[in-house]
This record gives sequence, structure tokens and C-alpha cells, in this order.
Amino acid sequence: MSLFKARDWWSTILGEKEEFDQGCLCVADVDNSGSGQDKVIVGSYNGYLRIFNPHPVKPGDEVQPEDLLLEVQLREPILQVEVGKFVSGTEGLHLAVLHCRKLCVYAVSGTQGNVEHGNQYQIKLMYEHNLQRTACNMTYGPFGGVKGRDLICIQSMDGMLMLFEQESYAFGRFLPGFLLPGPLAYSSRTDSFITVSFCQQVESYKYQVLAFATDADERHDTEERKLSSGKRLAVDWVLNIGEQALDIRVVSFNQGASSVFVLGERNFFCLKDNGQIRFMKKLDYSPSCFIPYCSVREGTINTLIANHNKILNVYQDITLKWASQLPCIPVSVKVANFQDLKGVIVTLSDDGHLQCSYLGTDPSIFQAPKVDSREINYEEMNAEMKELQKIIREATKTQDILPESEKQRDVTVTAEVSPDLDEESQAIDSEVKAGAVPSLTVKITIQSRVKAQKPCLAVCVQAPLAVTCDQFVFDDLEPDSSETVVLSVFLKENCSPPELEGTCMVSYNISTGIPRVTQCSFSLPLKLVCFPAQPSKAANHKLTIDTNKPPISFVTIFPDFVDPSEGDQANALGFQFLTGSKTTLLASKTSQRYRIQSDQLEDLWLVTKELIHRLQEHFKKQNCKDFACTFSGSIPLQEYFELIDRHFELRLNAEKYQELLSERAVQFRAIERRLLTRFKDKTPAPLQHLDTLLEGTFREVIALADAAEENQANMFQAFAKLKSATHLVIMLISLWQKLSTDQVAILEATFLPLAEDTQELGWEETVDAAVSYLLRTCLSKSSKEQALTLSSQLSMPKDTSRLKKNITLFCDRLAKGGRLSLSTDSATQPAAAMPGGCATIPESDLEERTFIPGSTAVFASHGQTTKQKSKPGKKRKIMLFPLEGYSS
Repeated sequence: MSLFKARDWWSTILGEKEEFDQGCLCVADVDNSGSGQDKVIVGSYNGYLRIFNPHPVKPGDEVQPEDLLLEVQLREPILQVEVGKFVSGTEGLHLAVLHCRKLCVYAVSGTQGNVEHGNQYQIKLMYEHNLQRTACNMTYGPFGGVKGRDLICIQSMDGMLMLFEQESYAFGRFLPGFLLPGPLAYSSRTDSFITVSFCQQVESYKYQVLAFATDADERHDTEERKLSSGKRLAVDWVLNIGEQALDIRVVSFNQGASSVFVLGERNFFCLKDNGQIRFMKKLDYSPSCFIPYCSVREGTINTLIANHNKILNVYQDITLKWASQLPCIPVSVKVANFQDLKGVIVTLSDDGHLQCSYLGTDPSIFQAPKVDSREINYEEMNAEMKELQKIIREATKTQDILPESEKQRDVTVTAEVSPDLDEESQAIDSEVKAGAVPSLTVKITIQSRVKAQKPCLAVCVQAPLAVTCDQFVFDDLEPDSSETVVLSVFLKENCSPPELEGTCMVSYNISTGIPRVTQCSFSLPLKLVCFPAQPSKAANHKLTIDTNKPPISFVTIFPDFVDPSEGDQANALGFQFLTGSKTTLLASKTSQRYRIQSDQLEDLWLVTKELIHRLQEHFKKQNCKDFACTFSGSIPLQEYFELIDRHFELRLNAEKYQELLSERAVQFRAIERRLLTRFKDKTPAPLQHLDTLLEGTFREVIALADAAEENQANMFQAFAKLKSATHLVIMLISLWQKLSTDQVAILEATFLPLAEDTQELGWEETVDAAVSYLLRTCLSKSSKEQALTLSSQLSMPKDTSRLKKNITLFCDRLAKGGRLSLSTDSATQPAAAMPGGCATIPESDLEERTFIPGSTAVFASHGQTTKQKSKPGKKRKIMLFPLEGYSS
């Protein structure tokens, strides 16, 4: 609580829900009473004009009704109010009111009342000007050195200065290089207008230069008129302040010099008439308004600066002399004289809090009570200390890392996925070309045990899946309350998703203000992205999964895809994806095997995952604990590498499109500069087909942008296919080598490091670095390989040959008994026995064999005889491991 406060001398609240800004406050003797007592004129954006004559009130008393001299509704927003000598033939003060499209000048007069209600005040419209452009702000003064009257200059939103010689319109000029309006002020000493442009420069324009410059009655004719007649509008001086300005004031308290004060967003500047900096002050707060006023010390100027911390600072040049607390954040501040009190501070907030105050202090009336002196009882202190130590020891016995309250979450979130598809699809803007895109309802419930402040729910599913709404904001949750939301999930992009999972995350604050997060995951059914179809006999890609249990009928494990009328005879099942591809699942009648086949490698992933998951759930319900799946075929690395090459090719295309777009953009700007130079020339030269070249370049830019956008969509689909194939390869390797859960996690972190693929950090270089690290650590053959250092910077490679070589070598090391581990102790491991029952092949058995390039070599994984085609004269040394088509 601050001791230094702005002492309330008089205050009131203006209207209800009205808005005010910087130009809405003015202080002057507007009724020409001659007493030297100022009145407070306030205009609002709601169109109300009020004039007050403040009188001191006792603390706790309300404002007297007679303090409000006038209140009138002008029906248009009031942007700014000023008082000056605006009417010809008289030197009396009049009130100028600036609206968006109108300038009105009023005479304020009072009639002495005959009853106790006091005097009556009224305003009379002297003249008005209808504006052709939307006004922003205005300034006034004796432009051109006129005596006994003030002229008005209005700045429009599009940068035109409109000057009015009282009842008549003088001329209009456009500011050069204008983009956004800034504060405007007039210096009578130099007869110039000062503003701050959007380039963050203080600019000064002489009135005489404005008067003789090219006329600017029509904006679109400005360039032509500048070229044909008149003088070009030139700036007198420019000063770059490096920030936007909030307000500008020009003051002159003696005949010798005047100063230009500029209040920036972080600095306060005082300039000379010629634009040189007298001094500047760096502010450590965000200012809201300011006003300079005369100082008691010769050669210095006092300035009031208010900030958004409700503090009013008083500076003498750059020295802080006083700081006072305000009840609100002012948007305008003035200094006025009321009755016998001079230098009253008048502030106005944006919500209409008008206050007249003076600087002072509020002495504290609180007196600290006397402390009762008592003797210390050391026995009680020792007993209390022992009790506290006992509690501390009991608390430290538990090994829980989380606090006690975390055992039962304060806020829990659960997701319930509907077992059936929506009767009416909720898919929005889906790009899938299927006839009807199904959707699935997910019901999310948030339960709170404590008061949760500002809870926000975010629902995330990986593209190409999408949800109807992914962000929810709730009011504060009371203890033992809940909130429920319902949304739908559907396939948006025209490719199969690599994962059918989603995440719900709730962020909130507890009563102490500490932020907390809780989350949950949910799985989506396979029927969201595919539907039953006729099995296909032929396919390009086939996988065989071995089990240790007899095959289960598809009616049992796939009841949502098989017609129950087929009975137990259903040993073939077809899955038609919404994207157009088909996958077939076959169960062997004579062996314990399942075959999955499809024309696309990536489409095998979801069906294979679903098959293994449903088999595990089926045998888990039957309390069968020894069920296991294995894979004894060859890893489809050749097909996997084709997907990698396709994705990398699209990345290269994206770089080429970016380079071409950059070149065409540079060419387009160069042609534009040449055209502008010729258009601005007083004697224009022939275009020499520059316009044709500009149009052709523009068409090339548009065509390249469309091609880059199409390539980006193709790259997204290629990355989705690559992720699906990567999931499949990880599963096959884990089944082949019977990897543990921790080792599978290392595999996933190695081959699936990115949720999204970008040009700055792509999948290829990231996976290459991860695989290289494993080859040099846990899969290394010698300490020499471990000593090799990896590059610390990831950059896009020139091709994928190194990556494919490392992946092949990675599988080779696993086939020879290498184990995945992140500990350094297992860096060099002996190949004692092949995991999963696969015997190692001695180095002496690796002999040169004839091999036909391009042929397929099939290797048995249990030490069986190797079969391969041979051709005389072609010899290649190969290593035996269950890979298809790869040798070293």
C-alpha cells in the first residue's frame, strides 16, 4: 500500500459502459467567464459531451449536481475536443468537437438562473465541416503566423492533412509514404506540424511547404498531380526514435525556445526545434499518457507521465521528483486551475473515471500494539521441537516421489469411445474421395475433487484424422463436480492414418495458483477407416505371422467385420480402406499361421496390429498366458526403402520449389521497381514490354506456389505412409527377434522420432543419426567403432544411400545377436546365441557363393539349407540373415 497517493480533490464516474481515449479530455475556460477558472470538457465514444465546473467536496460526500454544467448527446462518437479561437470576428474561446466524418465548432454560454438551481448552460453550433475522409485526430494553432485566431488541421486515417481556416476549407495534403496515422502536434515557433510516421520517425513539415505543395483533393490522382504541377511535399527534418509514439506535445514557456516532447512505448524524448535531441529518458514501465508543464526552476520543464501500473510520475527533465498512486489507469492527463487552487491534476480513464487530484501523502494511522514481554519456556520449546522432528522422520520414511495428494488425482479426465459409428456422419471438409466418410463419437468427462480454476481441454488426434472441435474452455470447476463434452472423430485427409489413437489433456490452476495438467489416451476402432469387403487372392505384399495356438475363427475375433451367417468356416477376410486400397487377412486351415496381404506395404500395418491385438485379448480372456506370435519371414526392406526414397524425393522437390519461388520473387520485385521508376519519372520512357514481363513473372509465381502446395500435400501423404511402414517394420523386427518392451521402445524412439516432418528437421537425417548412434554403441563390434564421433548438426542429406546402408547394417547386427540397450556396459556384446531360437552362423561358414544380381535370396532363420539362384562368373560374398534381397 503506497504512502504517496494522488489526493482526491474531486472525482466522478461518467455514464455507464462508455469508452474514452486520449483526445476526449480538455481543460479550458470554455464559457469565457473571465475568472481564470478552468472547466473540464469530456467527450466519449458514445457521443456524450459533458462540461464540469469542479468544486471541492468533503471526504465521503458525493459530487454536487451543479458541478455538471452541461451534458448533451451528439449522436456521433467524439474523437477529440479542443478549445481555441475558432470563430472569425471574435477572440473568444470556442469548443471544437471532432467526429469521424464531421468537425463541429460550438459556442458555450451560460445564463444566470433566477432560482436556486443555479445557472443554465447551453451550446450553440457556430459552423460545421463535413469530412470526405475518416478523421483520426486534430491540432490547432495560428498557422502561417496569423494573429488573434486559430486554424484547425485534421489528420485522416489514410494520411491526409485537411486544413480549415475557421469557417472555410483551405486545402488538403497527403503525407508522403504514409501507412498508419500517428500523433499530431503544431509548433507555433517554427510554424510546422510534427508527427510520428509508421517508420518510427519523428517528422516535421513546414506550413508554408504544405500550402505550396501539390493539391491532394483526390487520393488516386496524387501521383499524377505531383508529376504535373505544384511542388512535392518535402519533410523539414526527420529523427528516428525506433519505436511507436503515444503522444506528442510542443511547449514554449519562454520567448527563447520551444521543445517537442515525444512519449514512446519505452522512452521519453525531448527535442529541439530542429529535431536534435535535448535529452531522453528510458522508462522501465509501460506509459499510458503524459503532459509537460512549466517548472519553477529556470531552464527546466516538468512532465507528468502516467503508466499502466496506476502510477503518476513527476519528472524535472529526466530526474524523477515524485511518484504517486492513482486509483485507475489514465488515458489522458491535464493540469488545470480551479478557484484558488492552481496545478490541479485532471485524469481520465478509459472507462470514465474522471478525477481532479493533487500530490500528497496519506499518513498511516495504524499503531503497532505493544508486545507483551514474557519469559521463554525452554521445556515447552524442546517438547515441540521433538514432536516436529518425529513428524519429519515419519514423513521421510515413505519413498513416494509425488506428494500425498497426487495419489488420488485432483482432476481426472476419461474418454469413452462409442462402439458404433455415428448414424449421421459429422465429418467436416473431408478430402477423402469415398462416398460417405464415417465418424465416431467420443465422450470426454472431467471430474474434479477440488476447485479447478480456468480448466482447458485439448483433444489431439494425429493427422490425417481430425475432430469436430479440439479446444474447450470451461468455467471454474467446483469441488466434486464434473463436465462432459461430446465430439466426433473422422478421417480428413485422403490417406490411411499410421495410428488410431488420441489424447485428451486438461490444464488448470489449483487454488494456490499452481498450474496442473492431467491427461488420458483413447483408442479408435479399425472400422473408422475401413469397412468389410471381398477378400482378394492376388497381392504384391504378403506377410505371415506364426502363433503357438490353433487358428481362431474370424467370426470370434472380428465379429464387427464378419457376417455371423458364415459360421466357423470364415478363414478369409477383406478390409476396404476409405482411401481406396484393400487388405486381405487369411487364416491357415492346416497350420498355426495367419497371412496378411495387400498391394501397398503401408496398408498391412493397421490390419496386422489389429490381428495381433485381438488374438492377445482373446487368449487373455481364456487365461492362456503362453500365447506368442513370431515372424520368421524376411523383413521387406526393399519395399520400405522405396517409400523412403519417395518421401525424400518430395523433400528435394520442396527445396527446389522454394528456391524457384525465391528467384521469381526477386525477379518480380526488380521488375516492379523498374516500372515504378518509370511511372514516377517526369518524362516517362517506353515500358519496353516490362508490363508483359511482370505479368508473366506473376503467373510463374502463382504456378510455382500451386505446385509447391501440391507437393506439400503429397509429402504429407508420403510421410503418413512412411510412418505406417515404419510401424510395421518395428513390429516385424520385434516379433522376429522377440524383443522386450524396453527394446521395442528404443526401436520406436529410433525410427519414429518426429510427429511431424519439416524441411528444417526431416525424418531421414534424424533416423540416420539415431541408427548411427546405436551402431556405434550397443551394436558396435569393436572399441574402434565406439571411438567414432557423430556430427553434432543435423542437415538434409544429398541422398538416402547412407541411411539405407545403416538400416541394413542395423538389421544385420540384430541378426548376429546384438541387443538394444542404452547403457554403456553392453556396448560390445558377444554373439552367443541368436534370439528367438535362431542359431548363429560361424564366420567360417560364410564362403563366396555365386549370385545373380537382382535375384531374391531366401534365408532360413533356423539354420536350414539356403536356396538361391546362381549364375557362373558372377560371385558375391553374402551374410546370412533373414533379410530379403540384401547382401554385403
